[in-house]
Amino acid sequence: MGRGRVELKRIENKINRQVTFAKRRNGLLKKAYELSVLCDAEVALIIFSTRGKLYEFCSTSNMLKTLDRYQKCSYGAVEVSKPAKELESSYREYLKLKQRFENLQRAQRNLLGEDLGPLSSKDLEQLERQLDSSLKQVRSTKTQFMLDQLADLQNKEHMLVEANRSLSIKLEEINSRNHYRQSWEASDQSMQYEAQQNAHSQSFFQQLECNPTLQIGSDYRYNNVASDQIASTSQAQQQVNGFVPGWML
Repeated sequence: MGRGRVELKRIENKINRQVTFAKRRNGLLKKAYELSVLCDAEVALIIFSTRGKLYEFCSTSNMLKTLDRYQKCSYGAVEVSKPAKELESSYREYLKLKQRFENLQRAQRNLLGEDLGPLSSKDLEQLERQLDSSLKQVRSTKTQFMLDQLADLQNKEHMLVEANRSLSIKLEEINSRNHYRQSWEASDQSMQYEAQQNAHSQSFFQQLECNPTLQIGSDYRYNNVASDQIASTSQAQQQVNGFVPGWML
């Protein structure tokens, strides 16, 4: 009697599920080992149980080296195919940009009055409208630029006027201070000059020192001679004036 075929579905009984996991896990690890030995193949097996326990087998001594080799072989083809797609999309974008550049160059030549032969009347009318709009835009831009310059110049003029006004006020203050200083110095000089003049006049009109005491002898004789000279001088002056005093007759 042959062995019946087992239906592949989740085993609901927890104990039966655990027993089946242990048996088939051991068989799988045994088969991986036999395959690596018989066929000289590099085999790596990783198993996680429902509880998160790890079971692994590797035919080589380094599991990380095998996993790195697997990653290069599996994702390398995707990375190689990806640049090809990016290159294709970049080439399409290049063609679009090239066509746009050529159209812009043609439009520029048409605006300059070149290559107008192939254009139809409708194209020429459209070109004329474009020229009119471009001229209006250029004029408006130029006008705005000139207005901005004028505004800047007016602001500079206002700043210069304010600076000139402040400098004028400072200059007037300095001149007034200098005038007051000069007047004060002149008054001080005049006061010093008056003081000097007063001192000079006082020294000029200073009283002569005299000795009030009378001296006997030669001093008395000298005084008599001096009095005689004074009397003769006064008599001569009276005769010159035209009259002679009565005591001299």
